[in-house]
Amino acid sequence: MEKKPLKRLPVGIQTFSEIREKDMLYIDKTEYIWKMIHLSKYVFLSRPRRFGKSLLISTLQAYFEGRKELFKGLAIDRLEKDWTAYPVLRISMASGKHMEKDQLERYLGMRLAEYEGKYGITCPASDNNDRFTALIQAAYQQTGRKVAVLIDEYDAPLLDVVHEETTLPVLRNVMRNFYSPLKDCDPYLQFVFLTGITKFSQLSIFSELNNLKNISLLPRYAAVCGITEEEMMTCMSDYIDDFAASRQISREEAVAQLKRQYDGYHFTWPSPDVFNPFSLLNAFQDHLLTNYWFASGTPTYLVEMLQKFHILPSDISRMEAMSYEFDAPTENMQSIIPLLYQSGYVTIKDCDPEADLYTLDIPNSEVRIGLMKSLLPLYASVQYGRGMTTAAKMSLALRKEDIDGALKLLQAYLLTVPYCNHANSESHYQQMLYIIFSLLGEFNGLDVEVRTATGRVDMVLRTLKAIYLFELKLNKSAAAALQQMDAKDYASRFALDGLPVVKVGINFDAERHTLSDWEIKA
Repeated sequence: MEKKPLKRLPVGIQTFSEIREKDMLYIDKTEYIWKMIHLSKYVFLSRPRRFGKSLLISTLQAYFEGRKELFKGLAIDRLEKDWTAYPVLRISMASGKHMEKDQLERYLGMRLAEYEGKYGITCPASDNNDRFTALIQAAYQQTGRKVAVLIDEYDAPLLDVVHEETTLPVLRNVMRNFYSPLKDCDPYLQFVFLTGITKFSQLSIFSELNNLKNISLLPRYAAVCGITEEEMMTCMSDYIDDFAASRQISREEAVAQLKRQYDGYHFTWPSPDVFNPFSLLNAFQDHLLTNYWFASGTPTYLVEMLQKFHILPSDISRMEAMSYEFDAPTENMQSIIPLLYQSGYVTIKDCDPEADLYTLDIPNSEVRIGLMKSLLPLYASVQYGRGMTTAAKMSLALRKEDIDGALKLLQAYLLTVPYCNHANSESHYQQMLYIIFSLLGEFNGLDVEVRTATGRVDMVLRTLKAIYLFELKLNKSAAAALQQMDAKDYASRFALDGLPVVKVGINFDAERHTLSDWEIKA
């Protein structure tokens, strides 16, 4: 039987009309749009970068422009009975980054100028907030209909200066003045929708716009952006088969690989599993499991903030927080949690609703490996390629249960890298090992400071065939490390796990900055 041709995937395309007119694959999110416009007049949504916010804005634009033909066969086609065309002001802040005050003012003026000619404004006011007000009023007066205002990436001009005490207030005032008409022009507005990554406090950005409905944590909008597992299994079923055939694996293994690499996001609780749409679409197009999302943006600022808040790499896993902590405004933040969560580096993994206590963790392998790659130079001043090559070889050794071979590779590798600051504590080497083992691939688990009845194991690595317990020493001996594990009977904590327990004692040499000796005991 002839293979059915697949629709083109909209990789990198964020324009709803183009996707529909060219009959590309579209995951129907229009029922969420229907719910939003009937929920509140002012709506805000926070999601990480490249999660489909711009496409959502574009879809809203087509809806408010009354372009009924684009929605044929979609959910909103049966829900909407009265298609009305409204004037739409769509403003993207995505390019307003790395700007000083005057540059930002000019950028905002250019965005307004794109519409002023359309509505006959030839002599605009000097201040952008006055220009914005006049534009909204002109659109209303000339069309006789209220205006839909759609603002994409509202926080883009502020993201790079969140940590700057002098620059942030200046740019924040510029943006606050710009957004102020959204309150004053209420009689002329039909709907206002803003998207962003971070949640800045409403008082500092939106002045008195205190009726802004934040849907970011509402369960009914959990899947408004991204692709759920159900959507992938149904709407993208043929692409799964195509991916599996190209990689010469079964459909079941293809799904498992895609889930490990790109799934695992939960933006509220309860929530369906959500895939990163940018990475998933690219994977289906290329038939590869590359770190697309992480490679599309270098988290230099994130690494700086992790250092500022003294967050160790192992601390990023299994973080616990109250809802107000991880959904808090990122300006003047007191912990790293809001930035990690709102930027997509950790996500909700569990929740105790009675205690309002959430468990946050890295969502998937793509984010974990990308993060650890970025953090490795802090613990071993190395060239990127050499470190990843060593990690790949160590992974192969561990899959063959050759822990001795893996440690020999690590020893040789560390002898070739320059001295790294703070390499004079067991904690430093513990975190370095944690990063390197995190880069090895998808094993069953990796934890540090694992509690037992008699103490804490420095590190536990679970593979499909064994549980490895690591005890680390600095300038002592591997024998001393093993003696401690035996004396405290750490292995009994894992006796019921059904896998062989392998104890590994490692001693580091602070002068040579590498492993001096190790002993392995099954």
